[in-house]
Amino acid sequence: MTDTTLGALPIARTPDPVEAPALRWGILGPGWIAARFVEALHANTRQQVVAVGSRDHSRAGAFAAQWAVPTAHGSYEALLDDPQVDIVYIATTHPSHRDNAIDALSAGKHVLVEKPLALDAAGAREIVTAAARADRFVGEAMWTKFLPKFDVIRQLLDGGALGEIRTVLADHGEFFTPDHRIYDPELAGGPLLDLGTYPIALAHMVFGSFTSVIAHGQPAAPELTGQISALLSDAAGNQAVLHTTILSDTPTSAVISGRDATLHIGGPFFMPGPFTLTRHGGSPVLHYDEKPGTQTDGLHYAAAEAARLIANGRIESEIHPLRYAVATLEVADEIRSQL
Repeated sequence: MTDTTLGALPIARTPDPVEAPALRWGILGPGWIAARFVEALHANTRQQVVAVGSRDHSRAGAFAAQWAVPTAHGSYEALLDDPQVDIVYIATTHPSHRDNAIDALSAGKHVLVEKPLALDAAGAREIVTAAARADRFVGEAMWTKFLPKFDVIRQLLDGGALGEIRTVLADHGEFFTPDHRIYDPELAGGPLLDLGTYPIALAHMVFGSFTSVIAHGQPAAPELTGQISALLSDAAGNQAVLHTTILSDTPTSAVISGRDATLHIGGPFFMPGPFTLTRHGGSPVLHYDEKPGTQTDGLHYAAAEAARLIANGRIESEIHPLRYAVATLEVADEIRSQL
């Protein structure tokens, strides 16, 4: 436990990503998030992106040309068979994550899966079992949890700076037009798995587990939820009030409130940026001063953590272990069942 008071903020313990041992990465699925991931690795680490795989060879070739990736494969199988690849970053659509991860593990590769780890908790548990059987690293790229900002927040929570936590308020809403893939039910569209995972993961980080989940939704189209609000309670009755939507832009901010102090994280709360900690009564205010950033400024931290762990013979992160990914999907499953 860190002995933290409102007299000073702790220092982030996040290692320099540049110092992480270099692994040879293969990209499975050359889409938008894969491009952001490679961009972040190139800008902030020594990690080597050596191959990309797609079911469409022309897409793989275009991605390889844009991001200076040496090898383009015209199938997922070819990427997984590539002996130059140490670890696979899975950036395919949500319904493919489970099968792609298990296939990569069966091929002897380490794996970092773009969130969500799977469509549901059952699929995530199958990945956990496959990872243990293969003795290979698997992580969910819940990149927010690996940011220096969130290491400072974690130390504040562990050190009791806020007192007993009573309330979490978290929101993530973005407006999307109906032609976006998030509107496609066959791709597990809607806000829950794309946007809602951030508020759920924050609430889980604070409270750990929940005994009650109450959810309400609003449709965006037939067979597609557009907006969700959920009330989560733990065994002591402490509450997380969460909201996510694809129908409008919302503040995307978060609040963690305890007996002694309240932590305010401005939007987007899940990206690099500042936060403030205020004692009840109005003072003092401690400000964590970090330049606001984008996903490109943060996706590399999870990759660097994976590289460090693999180099040390470890197969799971302590910052975001697989049981956390399963737990957040259990909440998502319950929300989905109520909608």
